[in-house]
Amino acid sequence: MEILQFDFMQRALLAALLIGLSAPAVGIYLVQRRLALIGDGMGHVALTGVGIGLLTRSGPVWTALVCTVVGAVLIEFMRAKGRTSSDVALAVMFYGGIAGGVVLLAKAPGSTPANLNAYLFGSITSTTPGDLVVFAVLAVVVLAVALGMSRVFFTVGADEEYATAAGLPVLALNIVLAVMVAVTVVVSMRVVGLLLVSALMIVPVAVAQRVGRSFAGTVATAMVVGVLVSVGGVFTSFYADTPSGATIVLAAIAVFVLTAAGTALRARMRGPHNEAEDHLHAHGPTCGHRAVPHEDHVDYLHDGHRHAPHGAHYDEHFAEDDEEHVAGGPGPGGPAAQGRRSS
Repeated sequence: MEILQFDFMQRALLAALLIGLSAPAVGIYLVQRRLALIGDGMGHVALTGVGIGLLTRSGPVWTALVCTVVGAVLIEFMRAKGRTSSDVALAVMFYGGIAGGVVLLAKAPGSTPANLNAYLFGSITSTTPGDLVVFAVLAVVVLAVALGMSRVFFTVGADEEYATAAGLPVLALNIVLAVMVAVTVVVSMRVVGLLLVSALMIVPVAVAQRVGRSFAGTVATAMVVGVLVSVGGVFTSFYADTPSGATIVLAAIAVFVLTAAGTALRARMRGPHNEAEDHLHAHGPTCGHRAVPHEDHVDYLHDGHRHAPHGAHYDEHFAEDDEEHVAGGPGPGGPAAQGRRSS
């Protein structure tokens, strides 16, 4: 295959693979917390770090990492302790980060407009072997934390008050998540660019939420979609002679549009669904609730309700034989059953 004959394209494909795996693994928690745009704010702060690195002739990846991590911690403290709302804090990061980066890049020795464009919109083919090693180490750390601590991150994201009452260190966990987002932004900046990095964290998750049957399944699906659009986008950009970062993002959006259309058509054919409210328990084979096969999936009997995994939430399900399965529970005409809808 022609693309694999070039060393820089081999490195580009490996970098795309790393980003495709790690970005959605972190993005799932941002979507759950409705903080989908925080990656954009951190991308702008990273540009200031890149400017400092080029101005001081030190590694721009490391200076960007330091600046982004500091910015991530500050924004989390402002959200948790300060009076500034998260929206205002994000706006400060947006404007200050990108303005500082543009000024510093303009003053850096040998800087050209091409340098600015490479960091803003990605330049995956310029990835060096040293960059690839750094990206691989950081991506492994992000994946280990995101997947290894998924249960506590999910609990905090679902209800911070409940997580606090349960004894979880909510602020510390949110800071860890913010640092992971910062690391992911720095790892992704060569692939899709700082202005587009948030898309790779969010769009694959949006796709997975429409087809996933559980939180774990949604994470796995998002990572598969992330890898497919990242690697596929690099292949497409090579043969179509298009910018790799924008091609990857457009590929992700195309998958989202097709998936949304397919799931909407399927939902129309099957009827509406009703999401279970305030559901903090994670159902599974060992959760202690009875599993009931229902059409092409499994429902779990929970306090007289049938709960079916759907993306990052659970749906209320009802079947004609509920009286048989929900022994001792309210019947179809009871108060609990009034909130149910057929799936």
